[in-house]
Amino acid sequence: MKVSDRTHGVEYAIRDITTYARKYRATGKDIIYLNIGDPVKFDFKTPDHIKKALIDAVTRDENYYTDSEGLPELREAIVDKESEKGLDVTEEDVIVTNGVSEGLDMTMASIVDPNTEVLMPGPYYPPYASYAKFYGGKPVEFKLHQDGRPDLEDLRSKITHRSRAICIISPNNPTGEVFDRKSLRQLIDIATEHDLYVICDEIYDKIVFDSQFTGIGKVAKDAPVILLNGFSKAYLMTGWRCGYICLNSRSKKLAGLREDIPKLARVRIASNLPVQIAAVQALKGPQSHIPRMVGKLRERRDYVVKRLNGMGIHCKVPHGAFYVFPKIDLGTRWRDDQHFVIDLLNNTGVLTVHGSGFGATYGSGHFRIVYLPPEEMLEEAMDRLERFLHK
Repeated sequence: MKVSDRTHGVEYAIRDITTYARKYRATGKDIIYLNIGDPVKFDFKTPDHIKKALIDAVTRDENYYTDSEGLPELREAIVDKESEKGLDVTEEDVIVTNGVSEGLDMTMASIVDPNTEVLMPGPYYPPYASYAKFYGGKPVEFKLHQDGRPDLEDLRSKITHRSRAICIISPNNPTGEVFDRKSLRQLIDIATEHDLYVICDEIYDKIVFDSQFTGIGKVAKDAPVILLNGFSKAYLMTGWRCGYICLNSRSKKLAGLREDIPKLARVRIASNLPVQIAAVQALKGPQSHIPRMVGKLRERRDYVVKRLNGMGIHCKVPHGAFYVFPKIDLGTRWRDDQHFVIDLLNNTGVLTVHGSGFGATYGSGHFRIVYLPPEEMLEEAMDRLERFLHK
């Protein structure tokens, strides 16, 4: 039977690599999973007041369809949060989605046509490229400087008449880089000059260590900014799948999206109501778990970076999120970074993600490690990695 050509370009290295892990696990050996950024899998648990809100909603039989655009109380709470970060947004400019991934899907479906191009800093988060390709577009990587700032000259050289949008994640997945205010403003200026959408994912906005976080809204002015965010990371609600889209209220260029994205929300009916009720409490309730989480992550980041550099693996210190993206010397031992990652798994049981899965141009020769596990697990993983390298 015929299969749609669109699906052939869909890749998600972070989960695709688990097919090798299943084979390894079938041998009865243990695996240390450092591939998926799911804090709830480790010692970061959903706060009790958020869990209670979900349970209470279900018990009260609030289990029906709500508004396709999202629960009004949640949209209001989202407006409060994003306005505080600097974005001009009203309740009418918010669409609640089943995770950031659905928000990204709706956004790409609304702006990408066949043969258009979507610019993204390399390395990039795989779904950005996959969704662009799924809708007939082409992902185009642009370079970052060594300090994480966008290379504006390289970006300008890659803008063509087919360019449709610039996508960024700050703090970044997979590198942990955090764009400063000046870099964000420069990206906004270039997008405005070339009539491009700016898609900005701020899912890690609360997980920042050594630098000041600046929301895109602070510099957006009237640019066509589409902000994506959600509850998975900072509020430890990964399996609950709740996110949102915010459209910059000051931008008249977003009029078409204001009309069309709600159509996509309506055709998929609605997002999960009990989860949305809990998400209201996530935003309005106690926030004390966040600094505790960031403190633990900072210690784990420092430990992993120190160990990697001590082994001779060059690893920059990330400023946000919970990933490191070290560079490896493949030498003659490994064909490429994917071969390295699979060989590491098969010899040690440590599962990471190959850097080329985040873009061949700037991801190749690297691998991504999630440093969410407790330190004793990270220590065991680093010990295994060190023995593997020195075989």
